[in-house]
Amino acid sequence: MDSVIGHRKRALRAELRERRQNLTSVEREAATAGFTQNLQSITLDLSARSISCYLSSRNEPDTRPFVNWAEAQGIRVLFPVSRDDGLLDWTVGEDQTEFEGLSGAPEAGGSLLGPIAINDVDLIIVPAAAVDATGLRMGWGRGYYDKTLGSMEKCPPVYAVVFDNEFVDEVPREVHDQPVDGLVTPTRIIAF
Repeated sequence: MDSVIGHRKRALRAELRERRQNLTSVEREAATAGFTQNLQSITLDLSARSISCYLSSRNEPDTRPFVNWAEAQGIRVLFPVSRDDGLLDWTVGEDQTEFEGLSGAPEAGGSLLGPIAINDVDLIIVPAAAVDATGLRMGWGRGYYDKTLGSMEKCPPVYAVVFDNEFVDEVPREVHDQPVDGLVTPTRIIAF
């Protein structure tokens, strides 16, 4: 059973990865403007003073303009740093540097605050490959966010960032998959 779901997930991830790679620079710029505006809107609606947000890699929805805006507003931003044990550590990225993390994704340089630092934020922004109509998130298969969200006592709102065509009817589900509270695309904000 699980191997069938695993196979479906891998096939879907490959398709989504290819779609992202095929976006033109014009499509990408328009999407970035939409993502930034919608992420700002959620942050303001929640009056969030502290958030966590990932640094996007090349083919992901670009979170950097949003992060720059948040920091300029005096909002504390925690960036994820992957660890060997499959958990995420957190930093405010005071070094203003980036390096390639264990998972190959860009990570911010700075003092590590420990995995529980995430418990103090008002909003969590997570990457995703796809999100379905029930709010189930399919990540990229490393499980960092599923472990993190699954271990939190009281979780603030969690929003996944995906392109419009990555909001799908259904994603293959495994036991450890964690749902999200909402999603942000370049054109929409959807709360579940």
